Amino acid sequence: MNNHYKSGFVTLIGRPNVGKSTLMNQLIGQKIAITSNKPQTTRNRIQTILTTEEGQIVFVDTPGIHKAKNKLGEYMVNVAERTLKEVDVILWLVEPATFIGAGEQHIADQLRRVNTPVILVINKIDSVKKEEILPVIAAYKDVCDFAEIVPVSARNGDNTDELVREIFKYLPYGPQFYDEDTVTDQPERQIVAELIREKALHSLQEEIPHGIAVAIDRMQKKNKIMHIDATIICERDSHKGIIIGKQGNMLKKIGSTARYEIEKMLDCQVNLKLWVKVKKDWRDSEFLMKNFGYREEE
Repeated sequence: MNNHYKSGFVTLIGRPNVGKSTLMNQLIGQKIAITSNKPQTTRNRIQTILTTEEGQIVFVDTPGIHKAKNKLGEYMVNVAERTLKEVDVILWLVEPATFIGAGEQHIADQLRRVNTPVILVINKIDSVKKEEILPVIAAYKDVCDFAEIVPVSARNGDNTDELVREIFKYLPYGPQFYDEDTVTDQPERQIVAELIREKALHSLQEEIPHGIAVAIDRMQKKNKIMHIDATIICERDSHKGIIIGKQGNMLKKIGSTARYEIEKMLDCQVNLKLWVKVKKDWRDSEFLMKNFGYREEE
């Protein structure tokens, strides 16, 4: 390994829906972080890894920083705030608007408390005219002491190479943490659970926003076919009916769209069986949250 090799940890923060997962997928070049237009889709610290000639960037995704409403919310906020102090670079993703709202102010307050370099990433520049970007930079530049400000479009990849260059500028020299072909350290089961959850969120209407979790009961490969049994957990009996749908149509739709994505990811044939169970108030039960893989890091 040469002494010019850099490696470090980078986290991506921003209000819900600013495009964090889309940016992550664009940088890494394959689908790992799940994307959905419903807030609070990302719950665990997904680590994706970008390895280049110059070095290795390990992205640690924090669950969104927001004001907590229940146990799940508190857990997510604590994990997020701790992550900010542990990483080498923070990317703060914002939309191209000159109005800086309460959600943004709340994040800025957190950022002023840490000494980690912050790169402000103005996303969705494909949605505004070029001359509208300068006023956005002007509006934000004094909110925090930014190391850099980089406008990008996560959706079509504009300027994301420049962003990677800026990140490397602030990473320490050091050996790589993972092999070249490692893209994520999240166990397959967890990614499969998240993909099923993503498809459920996409298919269902607004009334079941994040009151669902997915538990993988079995994942076994036999004769080149991966057999997966999974349970979708919801909070109310009425939700169960909606998730199953008329004659089971909704559950079939969730199953077939999820199976397609899982096959792409695992690169093999998948036999997916889905069940639906009601567990009231699972988001306020520490036992159930641990059960679904949300554990406070010791």
